[in-house]
Amino acid sequence: MDIKFKIADESDADNVAIMVIKLTEEISKRTNSKHFNIDVNETIKRCRELIHNCKYGAIIGYSSSKAIAVSTFTESYALYAGGKVGIIPEFYVDPDFRSFGVGESLISKVREYGLSNGWSCIELCTPPLPEFERTLAFYKQNGLVPVGGRKMRQFLQ
Repeated sequence: MDIKFKIADESDADNVAIMVIKLTEEISKRTNSKHFNIDVNETIKRCRELIHNCKYGAIIGYSSSKAIAVSTFTESYALYAGGKVGIIPEFYVDPDFRSFGVGESLISKVREYGLSNGWSCIELCTPPLPEFERTLAFYKQNGLVPVGGRKMRQFLQ
């Protein structure tokens, strides 16, 4: 399987946004709840702006010309982590390409990017458990370790 990975630029915003929407739809469907209210056009616009302003990045995987995988990231800082941290808000592989090493290659590309940008670590939250136990197992198999807690959110609008 020949997958090409690249750092997303503004021209990839449509593909990044659409895959993130697919991820949120999958989470909502599996957990039988509506976690997100996403407008496609607004999401694409927001993605393009964030990439343009260097506030958000993504590594996107293509099979031929089809976008099949994405990991988004942003940088933050934490004293407990020793400095700069790469936060992965979204990580998605098209279901037709799972179990073929695409996810492993993508997480490897994120690590390479992080090392070259001085990140001390990468962090992410899994989707809700137990519905996403396989996702948790995937991250563990790829070197991430649970550090406790649960992701919490309060919208400010």
